[in-house]
Amino acid sequence: MGVKTVVAVVGPTACGKTRRGVALARYLDGEIVSADSRQVYRGMDIGTGKDLEEYGSVPYHLIDVAPAGYKYNLYEYVRDARRALDDIATRGRRAVIVGGTGLYVETLLKGIVLPEVPANPMLRQRLAGKSIDELAAILATMKTLHNTTDIDTAQRAVRAIEIEEYYREHPEAAAMARSPRPVDALLVGIDIPRDERRHRISQRLRHRFDCQKMTAEVESLLDKGIAADDLIYYGLEYKFITLYVTGQISAQEMMTGLETAIHQFAKRQMTWFRGMERRGFTIHWLPWDMPQDEMNDTVANLLSATP
Repeated sequence: MGVKTVVAVVGPTACGKTRRGVALARYLDGEIVSADSRQVYRGMDIGTGKDLEEYGSVPYHLIDVAPAGYKYNLYEYVRDARRALDDIATRGRRAVIVGGTGLYVETLLKGIVLPEVPANPMLRQRLAGKSIDELAAILATMKTLHNTTDIDTAQRAVRAIEIEEYYREHPEAAAMARSPRPVDALLVGIDIPRDERRHRISQRLRHRFDCQKMTAEVESLLDKGIAADDLIYYGLEYKFITLYVTGQISAQEMMTGLETAIHQFAKRQMTWFRGMERRGFTIHWLPWDMPQDEMNDTVANLLSATP
């Protein structure tokens, strides 16, 4: 098959993925393809950790491609990411996929081609008011639930049911989704000890609040007319800060709840990546504090040695 031309850098939040991915892209004459479900939104910079100043002259894709308030989905991500990969390849450069959204990374690398599934207003009306447990039970009759991503909110569960219903009514769409075009990539994981990860998450969160930029960012989005419910939908920083600035929780509740939620999120990220390994992916875990020159050489050696 020859030398792999795509590198994917994955790991939990606060492990330094962006810095590592950009450094590798610079070293490998590559371009970044983001695999972060929230960095696609314009104006959501601090809470999503875009750190655009780190990119320098390194080109990047799938960042700032949708307006805040929009609900960018997996179908759109796979479509746009495949286009970016093809574009990068035609110019003879290397794609470096960077991100912590495991569902995006895995679906893209598996090469699953998703048909566009339109909204079903009648189905949504029938499902309105049902609990997450009730929606999960319905979805379980339609597909095997391998993870909780589809049912972590009622909105996501309804959308998952909507997709499965569409597949039942349109078998040709289901067949398309089951005819993958895998992306042959070298997967590199940034391995950070749990205690260090928790320390870096807490430290980063305190810094963002000390400079008051995160709260100001959410207030600015609300001032621009983005609905509070839409920001809450994005979760983590946007959920808890929106609840705070709209007077629904106290500052202490915001900080405590957000810190706990981010730690839980990082744990779920690692659970996903370990699950990818069980599902047949090889992830080469490299220490989070490895010198960059050493990481560059290690990745280059892996690229040349991997069939």
